[in-house]
Amino acid sequence: MDPVNRKLRVATAWLGGCSGCHMSLLDMDERLLALAGRIELLASPLTDLKEFPEADVTLVEGAVANEDHLAHIRHIRAHTKLLVSFGDCAVTGNVSAMRNAYGIEDVLNEAYQASSSVVKGVPAGNAVVPKLLGRVRPVHEVVPVDVFLPGCPPDADAIYVLLAALLDGRRPELGGRRFG
Repeated sequence: MDPVNRKLRVATAWLGGCSGCHMSLLDMDERLLALAGRIELLASPLTDLKEFPEADVTLVEGAVANEDHLAHIRHIRAHTKLLVSFGDCAVTGNVSAMRNAYGIEDVLNEAYQASSSVVKGVPAGNAVVPKLLGRVRPVHEVVPVDVFLPGCPPDADAIYVLLAALLDGRRPELGGRRFG
């Protein structure tokens, strides 16, 4: 990308996680305004796009936990030049992968049968849930990842360093850390 003549086309996505990484992105505060003139935000969890756009950079938060996530991350990878595993769930599976110690049926029974009285208006056994994968996987186990940004969540400074480097046409220097 020529940093002088074209805005960096950026997207973010949210798979199996808590949205804390996106909250850290917002924690850049006034630095967001400094970046706004240099990036074009194409997609985020706040948009309702039916088709993921062609992006220069995509930050993906969360682990791959179900078939919908799997299809989505494969589509994202096919439509982005540089893919960033954004936070520890994307990098390692982290909290999302805690369910790997249990069988899928145990997880579904606990969430949708045993606790169904907590979910008002959803009768036991009638919840619509995407088919869970046999185990939760970090993003790099499913598609190639170009940059790992660890942290639970990554702090706003690390996110800013990443985006600023990419805007300057440099590969971000994240101190060699892969896991948070």
